[in-house]
Formats: sequence, C-alpha cells, structure tokens
Amino acid sequence: MATPKWTPNTLDPSNSPYLDLMAEEQMKQVRNFHQTFPMYEKTPLVQLPKMAERLGVADIRIKDESYRFGLNAFKVLGGAYAIGHYIADHLNKPIEEVTYDFLTSDEFKNNFEATTFYTATDGNHGRGVAWAANQLGQRSVVRMPWGSTQYRADAIARENAEVTIEDMNYDDAVRLAYEQSQNDPNGVMVQDTAWEGYEDIPSWIMQGYGTIADEVMEDLDQPPTHIFAQAGVGSFAGSLIGAFAMKYGEDRPKMIVVEADQAECLYLSAKNKQVTNVDGEMKTIMAGLACGEPNSVSWEILRTFTDVFMVVDDETAEAAMRLLGAPLKGDRQIISGESGVAGFAAFMAIMTDPALKDLKELLDLNEQSRVLFVSTEGDTDPERYDEIVRQGKSITL
Repeated sequence: MATPKWTPNTLDPSNSPYLDLMAEEQMKQVRNFHQTFPMYEKTPLVQLPKMAERLGVADIRIKDESYRFGLNAFKVLGGAYAIGHYIADHLNKPIEEVTYDFLTSDEFKNNFEATTFYTATDGNHGRGVAWAANQLGQRSVVRMPWGSTQYRADAIARENAEVTIEDMNYDDAVRLAYEQSQNDPNGVMVQDTAWEGYEDIPSWIMQGYGTIADEVMEDLDQPPTHIFAQAGVGSFAGSLIGAFAMKYGEDRPKMIVVEADQAECLYLSAKNKQVTNVDGEMKTIMAGLACGEPNSVSWEILRTFTDVFMVVDDETAEAAMRLLGAPLKGDRQIISGESGVAGFAAFMAIMTDPALKDLKELLDLNEQSRVLFVSTEGDTDPERYDEIVRQGKSITL
C-alpha cells in the first residue's frame, strides 16, 4: 500500500462564468426535476461515530449513493437531468414543465422525434444514460473502454442499450462515441466530460449531481469542516465542491480532490500549473476514475476551490472498502465499490500513515473535524467486490 501522493493547490482562482454553475437555486431546480420521478427517494447520509472515534475526528458522514433509483450508483442523476434539459430546450419548454409524467406521456411521444443518446463509460454513467433513455422510450448506444467488466456491460444492455467494450482507453472511447453521434442524424452525445464547443450537456450533468449536495445540506445539522471528493474527469467533484463553495463562500469547508493512481490528470494539472492529460491504459480497479483528460468546465471550479489534490493506489482503495464493509460495532455497514470509496481511502491514509503528518497538519484534521464523503457506488460488480472485501484478495489488472 503506497503512501498517497498529494499537492496543495497554488493555482490562481479562475474567473470562469461556470463558477456559479452550482448555485443554490440551480440545485433546487434540479432536485425538483428528480423528485417528479416515481422512483425518487433521498439516499441515506450515514453517520459513523465509532469510525470517527477510531480515526481521531469528531464526525464522519457518508452519503450512500448505492440506493439511488435502484441503480447502485449516483450517475443516473446527471444523465437523466441532461436528457431532460436537452428535451426541454429542443421543445422550447422550461425545464419545470418537463416532468417524468410529461416525458412518458403521449403528448411527448407525438412531438419529439425518436433520438439515440450516445455515451462512453466504465459502467455507472452509461447505465444511468441507458436507463433514462429506456424510461422515456428512446435508444442509447454505449461504448466502454478496455478493462470494463462484462457484468457492468450486461447491466447496461438490460436497459435496451447497444453496448460494446472497445480496445481503447476511456478518453478514446469518448471520442469514438462522439464521432458516432455526429454521424447519426438523430444522435445526441450525453457525456460527463467537456471540451471546447461541448459544454452545455456536461454542465447539465454536473448540475444533475447537485441533488446529492442539496440532500446533504438538508440533512446536516452543521456544515462539514472537510469534504473529500473522488474524481475521474472531475464532474462529480466539481459539482459537490462547487455547491458547497457557492453556499458557504469564504467559510466553505476544506476541499480535497482524490484521483486513482495512473489516472491523475487533475493532480498533475495542479502540480504543473497547466492542464495536463494522462494517456495510456490507466490500469486501476477504480474504473470510474480511470480518465486522463479533465472536464474543462469542472476544472475551472476545482482549480478555484480545491485545497489539496491527492492520488491513491488500488491497495489503499481495497483497504477502505474492507473497513466500510466490516464496520466497527455500532456503526452501519456501507457497501462501497472501488471508485466510490476513493475519497474515504485518502482520508483513512491521512489519519493512519505517519508519512502524511504534514498533510494532516496542513488540512487541520483533528478531533474537532467533521468530515463528509459521498460513496458514489455500491457493489456495481458484485463478484469483484466479493473478492476484495470477503475473500481479501488484491485485484491485479
């Protein structure tokens, strides 16, 4: 288990217009959209008092997204909202009128041309897009990168999606899906990363994740002092960090962004003081974080509000999965998948690894700290989860 790499954020704040993307009124609008779905339920915000005592902080709260819409991961929030927003714009309707009942009505079916939604994914985002498209009677095409598991591909296919696992990394799979969407007269790309000329849909996806922050803020009796957010391209991290930055301003919590080893594009961008991509296979069990090119929209938020960028390896993630999966007596079990556990894994390392003493002091993590995490996925590949947590195996890719 390697000591995580880290770097403080010394970048100049951005003046991007996207900084207020996660304003409080936007989150309320997004959550109102999600609440029109009959399967909507607030996911639990779990308190772990015994774990907090063991690791030396006042409070640990983990938002458990394994309960989201029955899909075992949070990603559906972004995909569904982006599709809804795209449809609202296409029909020239305010998003407030585009409810689940409308989207499944004859009026909608008679006025909206059948569309195929394209995306690339390691599993969770693609399943969310495919589920939303299927709910609304639309088609979806999903391209998955090297290293994606067949279990996750099969789960997407059950949503009536066309799914392939390609011999390429995530970023190349994104380019493939985008090219195919451009060649389809009825194709629309729904991707949770952004680049020049493709910002609207990724921004809506980030806003879609805002339902998580809105629910957390509603449930907390006082704000956290620290937030750990895992990142691939940075869409989720940008959403969560942006939401708390907008609400609390200069009194915001300390924000820590955590990436997977060999896919540390945000860490390198902060360290090099310029956007730095990562290429190659990016072999990590944290497949949802195996992304080598930052989301250009979320990067502006992260470079402005993040305090520290960190990188964790697979063994550290596996140890954190076991710790949450076999909780201390009195604490609730959290089944957190390889990508969903990364933020907690980084925190666990800080509090237990003497080599990270300087980082612990820099972040002022102590017995007064109230720390927030989001477990963004459950056991989205149950066989692998069983091998790691119950059999104690270390996965080698």
